[in-house]
Amino acid sequence: MSERIAYAPFQKLVVSAEEAAQHVNHGDRVGISGFTGAGYPKGLPTAIAEKAKALHEKGEEFKIDVFSGASTAPDCDGVLAEAEAIRFRSPYNSDPTLRKQFNDGTALYQDIHLSHSGQQVEEGFYGDFQVAIIEAVRITEEGHVVPSSAVGNNLEYIEAADKIIIEINEWQSINLEGMHDIYRIEKLPNRQPIPITKPGDRIGTTYMEVPEEKVVAVVKTDAPDRNAPFKEPDEISEKIAANFIEFLEGEVAAGRLEYDKFIMQSGVGNVPNAVMAGLLDSKFENIQAYTEVIQDGMLDLIDAGKMTMASATSFALSPEYAEKMNAEAERYRKHIILRPQQVSNHPEVIRRVGLISSNGMIEADIYGNINSTNVSGSRIMNGTGGSGDFTRNAYISTFVSPSVAKDGAISALVPFVSHTDHTEHDTQIIVTEQGLADLRGLSPKQRARVIIDNCVHPSYRDALNKYFEDACKKGGQTPHLLGEAMQWHINLEE
Repeated sequence: MSERIAYAPFQKLVVSAEEAAQHVNHGDRVGISGFTGAGYPKGLPTAIAEKAKALHEKGEEFKIDVFSGASTAPDCDGVLAEAEAIRFRSPYNSDPTLRKQFNDGTALYQDIHLSHSGQQVEEGFYGDFQVAIIEAVRITEEGHVVPSSAVGNNLEYIEAADKIIIEINEWQSINLEGMHDIYRIEKLPNRQPIPITKPGDRIGTTYMEVPEEKVVAVVKTDAPDRNAPFKEPDEISEKIAANFIEFLEGEVAAGRLEYDKFIMQSGVGNVPNAVMAGLLDSKFENIQAYTEVIQDGMLDLIDAGKMTMASATSFALSPEYAEKMNAEAERYRKHIILRPQQVSNHPEVIRRVGLISSNGMIEADIYGNINSTNVSGSRIMNGTGGSGDFTRNAYISTFVSPSVAKDGAISALVPFVSHTDHTEHDTQIIVTEQGLADLRGLSPKQRARVIIDNCVHPSYRDALNKYFEDACKKGGQTPHLLGEAMQWHINLEE
């Protein structure tokens, strides 16, 4: 491990995950690395879960508060949830076991904008942090820590925690060193402008500085990230991608975009990945990204010479593409920068670079309000993630989604969303396989007509037309029949 742990004082701290887990106690606030299934600790979560189960069997309490960058994986959130070891979780989760606990009330969850989470930790909104657990690819000769496949909120947890545990993961390519750009935003009131004017600007270091006196353990691991495969683009996602690219072509025709000036942000998932696949055959060149995650489609664009630079805070790759990254990280680091999420999601930079955002949704209503998080208004799915960071501050904000769910049993376009994450004021473009609704410069009634005519599935178009016409008879700037609007959601529950 001399190449991976090149700092002698930290070599003396190498212990097993089980030994390191003794530093984590009931009631602790624990900040961990990880973002969208990448760069999360692989050894400590299972060891902590086993400790929790052993204590529970003795009738003793053991629950901790867990904070990360975003989602982790079954071998992190999953094992802790199964051991009933999580009391509180923030700022994002996608684990189904933990989601069930949020919805039945046995665990607590705060879903917040990802760009806000680090600042709230460093300002003490949650209280003191006892432990930070950070995955890395290497500790340098100077004792600096090189992050792995995600940066997330690592800096904030390192600073806030009393104790730091470092996991050195040999599965992660050591050639990730040099891909990171670690820039620390000053605390209030000493903030300065972030000196990024384009996605490829490097403004920090390739490593994180870690207070040596806080490091209590170093754990060796050799396990892959949670890399879920993307689905092959189907007819629906290909139509959505084609409609999105048609929108981009329209912006070029209107003189608002050039074929070599497209800067993108893309949410995580199969539909956004299909959009990137569509860009491979488009006229767009020199594509750049200022976004949260690097997905398979971005590697394809880089390989094809279509994308020159992608700035993010994390990977979100399939197993095949994760292996590709490990094999070719030295090449990809010429085109990819991984930053702290306070920088990757910062509204100042997002507004300055003039990107076009693209995010998914659970449902939208006929006026353009978006629900990204809650099924039937009550049951959390995952979280808003960084979609709000980019939607509110993008040059143009878009939402992409199939028009129906559950094989057509549910319309994704409804009279009134059951929960609002993004208001109509932030939504400019909605794209489904049915078509494109450009909502810029339109009044609420005009927006409703454009959405119904262009984005709604034919099976639901008549019903939404009738709702809108009846609501207009009642009158108002944004006409609604609240009882009838909520009846759509009641019908779904019944």
